[in-house]
Order: sequence, then C-alpha cells, then structure tokens
Amino acid sequence: MNKVILIIDDDDMLRQTLARGLRNESFDVITADSAESANDIIQRIHVNAIVLDRMMTGMDGLTFLRQIRDTGNATPVIMLTAMTGPENAIAGLSGGADDYLAKPFQMRELVLRLNNIIKNNPTASCAKLPQGLVFSDNEFFIRDVNNPASPPQILSLSGEEKKLLQHLTSPVGNIAPASPMVAKRLRGKLNGVLSNIDITTIRGRGYKLIEISADPQQNGDRV
Repeated sequence: MNKVILIIDDDDMLRQTLARGLRNESFDVITADSAESANDIIQRIHVNAIVLDRMMTGMDGLTFLRQIRDTGNATPVIMLTAMTGPENAIAGLSGGADDYLAKPFQMRELVLRLNNIIKNNPTASCAKLPQGLVFSDNEFFIRDVNNPASPPQILSLSGEEKKLLQHLTSPVGNIAPASPMVAKRLRGKLNGVLSNIDITTIRGRGYKLIEISADPQQNGDRV
C-alpha cells in the first residue's frame, strides 16, 4: 500500500509541483492550502507524513505543528522554509518537526527525507536514530529526552566528524572507514552528551555506532 502524504502550503504552484513529484515517486498525496483546512483533513484521514510550509497566511506552520503535537498527534512532519540557519532548524525541531528542509531543495532530497522520517516513526519496527540524536538541515542536534520541552542543542562537529556520523547513521548499523583520530574525537563528543550510544572498532573494516549494551562483549572493541 502506498504511503499517504499531506502537503500543506499556501503557494498554489509549489503545492501542485510537490504533489506531482511525490505522486511520480509512488506516494498517495493529499493537499491543503492552509493550516485550517489541513486540520480538518487530519481529523478524518490517516496520513503517513506531513510536508508543512512554515510561513503561510492565516495560521503559520509552526503554530499548526505545535497545536497538533499538543493533541498527541505524532504524524512525522517535514517543515519547509526559506528561513535557513541552525536557529531556525532548532525552532522547527522544538515545535515538533521530525525534519527541517530549507528552500530551494531537490525533489529527490525531499523523497529521501520523507522515507527516512516514515521509517523512523516510533510506531514502525524499522531501526531509527538512537534516542536523543536528531539530524536536520544538515546538522546533528542533541535532544534532552528527560525534558522534551527544552530546545535541541546543535552538536558541534568538524566536517570530517559530521561526515563519519552521517555514514554511521545512514542507517544505524553501517560500518564506515575513518581515521582513528577522527573516530576518537567523534566518540568523545558523543559520549560527552549521550550515555546510550558508543562508537566501536570493527577490526579490518572501520567503525560502527551502537547502543550501549549491558554486556561489553557485545559491543566490539572501543575506539
């Protein structure tokens, strides 16, 4: 069964372009030109993900998102915006977005991100990013799982460290080659903010991101 995507955008041309592109990728698509009409749709129809414009006439996307999250609606959401920068990504993630995509973007990138957030939906059985780790707008963030209301904090990484972490989490379980120094620095930064994950050495192959096990023998060799 095809996944159902709800597009919420008050730009008629963009909304139609997105709908056409997603239908070409075998999604079933429903569109809404305002947050108000979208609210009526989600009351009646189950959707697998929402593509949501942040700046709209009437109720803006961030307000809409916060309202549906307050009702317990956990549908995965990608927020679209022309507002770039980590501070805007933080605002979107704090409001309940699962991902944040800055305009302009390529359709292929949107499709990949949609598949990712649907896969990572907590109701699915597929593997997802470890708890507390978020990737959005080409940056990694740390979310305090004990205080969901607090804003996520950007994880300061070098270009090499970010590239390695992307490889290790696309998907989680990947084995990626890297220099020992880069792997060691990344492991130190992750261990400083998250206690539930680690990076271990897979001899002769590279490194792997794992969730901490009570049995150290199951975790491989430490970096």
